[in-house]
Amino acid sequence: MKKNIIIPTLVLFLICLVSTGLLAFANDLTEPIIEKLEEQTEIESRKAVLADAAEFKDEKAGDVAYAVGYGKDGAPVGLIFTTTEKSYGGDVKIMTGVDMEGKVKGVEILSIEDTAGLGMNAQKESFRSQFIGLVKGIVVQKNSSSRENNEITALTGATITSKAVTAAVNQALDIYASVSAEYAQGGANNG
Repeated sequence: MKKNIIIPTLVLFLICLVSTGLLAFANDLTEPIIEKLEEQTEIESRKAVLADAAEFKDEKAGDVAYAVGYGKDGAPVGLIFTTTEKSYGGDVKIMTGVDMEGKVKGVEILSIEDTAGLGMNAQKESFRSQFIGLVKGIVVQKNSSSRENNEITALTGATITSKAVTAAVNQALDIYASVSAEYAQGGANNG
């Protein structure tokens, strides 16, 4: 009777031990590759949202982390913020580049889990490019928008996603307003 319990228990223990060891080995093997890929994606996203920048420097003001983009002449050309908002399918993570005048230079969707064919269309350039040149207080319109009124047109069938992306961009613009004031005042963030 003891043999019927001990042998299967030992076999299961050995299987679990070997499986755990293999998973730990695979994790150790892939972790640096994943980190390097994430770093490369971050660099590419920064270049996409602030194309005028030749180099980037990470900064922090209080609990707000952001990046400053510097032109070839060494002067700051804009700031980059990563913000998160609740969307239809979960959180949407957005990277927004803002020039030194407070205008959106670019928007990249870092992560989104909304409905395919609807909310996922937020990743398309045709949607994201609507934000370029707009300033703090962007509004979503369902049918048509007016750049003069600081508006974007919502994605068809994905108003919640459109509002979430817009909220994340507006959040970045709000942070920009406070950080850029400190930056212009010659604080620790002026490069």
